[in-house]
Amino acid sequence: MTMKHASRYGSRTLALTAAVLGVIAAAVPAAAEEQPTAEQILADCASGEGKCSFNSPQLGKAYLGEPRQVSELLFNCTDSPASQSMSWADTVGSAHSVGGSVTVGGGIEGIITASVTATYNYTWQSSHTETSSFTVTVKPGEVGWISRAQVMQQISGTWQTHYDDPKWGHYYWFVPDTVTGPAPNGTDGKHSAVVVKSRKMTADEKKLCAGGSTQDKVFTRSR
Repeated sequence: MTMKHASRYGSRTLALTAAVLGVIAAAVPAAAEEQPTAEQILADCASGEGKCSFNSPQLGKAYLGEPRQVSELLFNCTDSPASQSMSWADTVGSAHSVGGSVTVGGGIEGIITASVTATYNYTWQSSHTETSSFTVTVKPGEVGWISRAQVMQQISGTWQTHYDDPKWGHYYWFVPDTVTGPAPNGTDGKHSAVVVKSRKMTADEKKLCAGGSTQDKVFTRSR
């Protein structure tokens, strides 16, 4: 093959590759009408319109997520410390770096689960729910509640979708993504934490203790 023919062949190959493959940077909106957003690609993965896989998943180190209130508030309007058993419930889901949450039972969840299981023999769950009860002790004039922090983990990979017919000008699209979600307790030595917290009542909250049915009582209110 002459250099001239090789150059023509190479040009055709590059043109074909450009026509077949499309890559979207994570969390970057479409730069032109013919280029989709990452959210549109993932929507096609979820619906099954695009034949999708989550390639080369990489598990990040587990870490303890931010604590959040998981119980009702316990108000102590008496002159003595008060203790009461309180039930709590906490559900932690997963979210994409490209935007949106991972729907339990949806197509996206199944694709990620299959990919992570095949790569690490590790069962990934997009959501975790935990319930229990705890005794809360509150000083006079204070408010107490139960707070919980969930062990979390990130999974990074690239979505690959294939269309039977070109869509947005390509048969294949690739979307980098990082999914953040709950991890089993004890992952990488990290453990979920449940703690009792309290604070002084605000001026408005003190008014609740000044009269009516809550005067000189211990009572709860929704979060």
